[in-house]
Amino acid sequence: MRVAAAALFLILSGVAHAQQGNTTLAYDAANRGPVPIPPSEIGLQTVTAEPWLSLAGQRLFLEGAVFDKANDLLFVDMFSGRVLKVDPSKSVSTVVERNTIVPTGLAVHRDGRLFLAGVGNMRSGSVVAFRADGRGRAEIIPPGAGYVPDDLVFDSVGGFYFADFKGTSTQSTGGVYYASPDGRISPILPNLSAANGVALSPDGKTLWVTEYARNVLHRVTLADATTVAPVGTAIAYHFTGPSPDGLRVDADGNVYAAMFHQGRILVFNRNGLPIGQILIPGRDEGRFLLTTSLAFKPGTNEIYIVATDGEGSAGATIFRASGFAKAAIPFSHR
Repeated sequence: MRVAAAALFLILSGVAHAQQGNTTLAYDAANRGPVPIPPSEIGLQTVTAEPWLSLAGQRLFLEGAVFDKANDLLFVDMFSGRVLKVDPSKSVSTVVERNTIVPTGLAVHRDGRLFLAGVGNMRSGSVVAFRADGRGRAEIIPPGAGYVPDDLVFDSVGGFYFADFKGTSTQSTGGVYYASPDGRISPILPNLSAANGVALSPDGKTLWVTEYARNVLHRVTLADATTVAPVGTAIAYHFTGPSPDGLRVDADGNVYAAMFHQGRILVFNRNGLPIGQILIPGRDEGRFLLTTSLAFKPGTNEIYIVATDGEGSAGATIFRASGFAKAAIPFSHR
């Protein structure tokens, strides 16, 4: 009891001392910008990405960065529905033409097809596949199924997990589902508030999920493709500020979360503990805060980050940085 009383006295003494000192709050370098780093994350190992390719002068909203089997970078433009490709010479071409899918996620099937997760009108979305050349459109999950697919990731047998972006911070009507190769859909993590990013560990046994509207990172241990292991779910991290978006993993199992409206990437180890961050240049001035997705270049630790300037005038840019480990080999590439 005496120890508790002494502790309380010290706390109150400290508060009193602070009140007797400087009585005016003031902006400084750490809190003046629109997206200050939270105190709990300011000590993380930090690097700043470099601009790699500017797409200024175009009305774009970039999402769903992935590399295909030819090591070309692919990503989607949510505004037009297009899939764009950047080859190693930085030449940009259109793979999938304009459409009304409103894609936010992109994954490459083992046979080379491009699978797009589209949020549609935010009430009914779809998953649509195209051949590698952008032709041969096929609906995998039609709008009538009642989902709002935001992102997806393939497993070792050619099925995929997808995030259903329905719900709000007070209405948990979304979730994560598994679509098997034969078309069956199974719930994996129901009752989520705008499920967003999904990623699989290199061994396929751990599913990572971001919940956009509740600002959390889920770690899910899988017994098999459609079964969560006993005591297999946990909230590994509570984010501060807006808002976790796309996820990727590296070969060591580290998890990289794009922070939408923050212009940075947060990195977690295989247990969900924060170990680093990548900052987008210009974020302190409110530039390129719409950071949605990233992709590892195969065989390297190079990370390519897609970000949009929002209400700014600089359009969209792809940034490059280096991660802790090399790229995990996607199951679709094995």
